[in-house]
Amino acid sequence: MKQSTPLILKHFKLILPVIVISQFCCTCLWFAGNGVINDLVLNFNLKVTALGHLTSAVQFGFIIGTLLFAILTIADRFSPSKVFFISALFGSAFNLGIIWNGHTLISLLALRFLTGFFLAGIYPIGMKIAADYYNKGLGKSLGFLVGALVIGTAFPHLLKDFTTTYPWKSVLITTSVLAIIGGLLMLLLVPDGPYRKPSQNTNLSAFFNVFQKRGFRAAAFGYFGHMWELYTFWVFVPIILKQYTIINTDVTFNIPLLSFIIIGLGGLACILSGYIAQIIGTKKTAFIALLLSCVCCLISPLVFTTTSETLFIGFLIFWGMAVVADSPLLSTLVAQNASSELKGTALTIVNCLGFTITIISIQVMTSLVELSSSNSIYFILALGPILGLIALGRKHKTTVL
Repeated sequence: MKQSTPLILKHFKLILPVIVISQFCCTCLWFAGNGVINDLVLNFNLKVTALGHLTSAVQFGFIIGTLLFAILTIADRFSPSKVFFISALFGSAFNLGIIWNGHTLISLLALRFLTGFFLAGIYPIGMKIAADYYNKGLGKSLGFLVGALVIGTAFPHLLKDFTTTYPWKSVLITTSVLAIIGGLLMLLLVPDGPYRKPSQNTNLSAFFNVFQKRGFRAAAFGYFGHMWELYTFWVFVPIILKQYTIINTDVTFNIPLLSFIIIGLGGLACILSGYIAQIIGTKKTAFIALLLSCVCCLISPLVFTTTSETLFIGFLIFWGMAVVADSPLLSTLVAQNASSELKGTALTIVNCLGFTITIISIQVMTSLVELSSSNSIYFILALGPILGLIALGRKHKTTVL
């Protein structure tokens, strides 16, 4: 027994890197359609507004998936690593299905919906696995994990930039292969964690019971406000860049590469916020990050008026970092304020409701873009952070890392 202990400790130290790499590989599926949206529009005769609809289809699939996973308490009843692997396989297959040449908008929406459905077995399950291993320092661990999600989300934009000389289908093939690799890594290298407390039965009341704790409600509502802004900002980054070049006709941007940088650097912000939270506290760090992103929403119309490309890109990079820096911290607060046997279900429920909000936000913004060419429409993104700040600002007894 004594001889095996160092091996166990050595393996334990590798758990977080494996989870992070797996999460990155699998969440590349999320924005794979966004990375090739212009090609989809041209090849399948879609309208420009298809971007918002295809993204919403992924979100809607994720919502239905998380709702079903939560009601059936899948994450707490079965081995999370096996759930992650199976979800990665199915998500990869439906993502790859887009390369077929006979698609219509309806069939593309269906495939993106199914991809989103199985992402419900990847993103929140990955957080559940991390929570099963890291009882202390969970904020820092989730910082790395959400950072992987952010970079994975941005990665299709970078792939598109790298594969300009290759068919657009190569982006979808690459992301599907990465998802299979990520699922295998989790299955083979990450057993059930030491803090996992499996639930033996389906608990249909869990969806409502988790909200009985005031600390949990505050963290959840803060997360909901954050989600109103986050994915809509990510979806509209390429549109914001394009709009700036239309206003400033002498400016030319490499939009796929810049989109990757603006979104991807948010992954670094997640890691940094995890370390900062260890010094000043999880809730306080989340509040500051949410406040900064709220300010970015409010001043964004003014930044559009600048003729300085450097200032404009610098602002978007800062916004891209602020908009997601609070995400792992809010998830940490959710996990810490949920009972151990329902931790996975609680994370899944909050994800379900949060992503429901993203659909509303994306569709509202898509409609506003169709109705108005004014850059003031991005004011509306501030509504979520404002409500989230109110929820987090209320004084109550809560568990904080």
